[in-house]
Amino acid sequence: MKFIKKYFNILSIVFIFIFLMSGCTNNTNSNTNSNYSGLKVHYIDVGQGDSELIQVNGKNLLIDAGPNESRDKLMSYLNKQNIKKLDYVIATHPDEDHIGGMGNVIKKYTVNKFYTPKKIVNTKTFEYMIQQLKNKNMKIDAPTPGLQLDLGKNTTAEILAPNSKSYPDTNNYSVVLKLTYGNTKFLFTGDAEKTSEMEMIDKNYDLSADVLKVGHHGSSSSTSQQFLDKVNPKIAVISCGKNNKYGHPHKKTINKLKKKNIQIYRTDISGTIILTSNGTKISKQD
Repeated sequence: MKFIKKYFNILSIVFIFIFLMSGCTNNTNSNTNSNYSGLKVHYIDVGQGDSELIQVNGKNLLIDAGPNESRDKLMSYLNKQNIKKLDYVIATHPDEDHIGGMGNVIKKYTVNKFYTPKKIVNTKTFEYMIQQLKNKNMKIDAPTPGLQLDLGKNTTAEILAPNSKSYPDTNNYSVVLKLTYGNTKFLFTGDAEKTSEMEMIDKNYDLSADVLKVGHHGSSSSTSQQFLDKVNPKIAVISCGKNNKYGHPHKKTINKLKKKNIQIYRTDISGTIILTSNGTKISKQD
């Protein structure tokens, strides 16, 4: 029995790898479903995890889907926003606190484009996400630096990372996305740590942003001083769970942000944080 179980696990991993590399096509057409006139960014309170919903020009982009324990909370939130379809979905990397609800999202919604790095992990959460993609005959697109997502007029969404094909830590596989709406800029970093941050700096990417979604829930392994200076944000958003066992956000990170007089918003303190932009001014929705 042990041999059979081991053989089955190997087959499962091989299947996932093949599916990730090849994928199948999804010919779903995009439809608009948001009437908001500007840009709205929801930093959804999913506890100790990440999930951001971006709405602009009638299009929806979801980055990550929180941990398993917050699946119902995430789905309820998306439902309250009257989401009918998702033009783009990004699973920044395969850690459970970022893809816990992703299988449910894929199962419920029409997803036009799905991006995730080609990194395989042998977890039930990851396998469930892959199975839901397979059930919908959906293709997986690999995120590559320089790739731009079409979010309509006055908007640019460009992938800046990952910049290598192999990392010892899954966090550095994280997709980093820079969103520009008019003259306002937002940077979403997943759990990208100092290794990925330095790669982006070395490649001389324009990292400047008004709003930084702080990497790895405010861990000391992310947000190096050099990276923070390059981004030079006015606002920092930290997604983490109240009294989490990791001690996120780290005091060192908070002190770096405070030293630069950056406005800090935290989901463990404020719950879901919604920022809006009219192209020139960023406001926090009460």
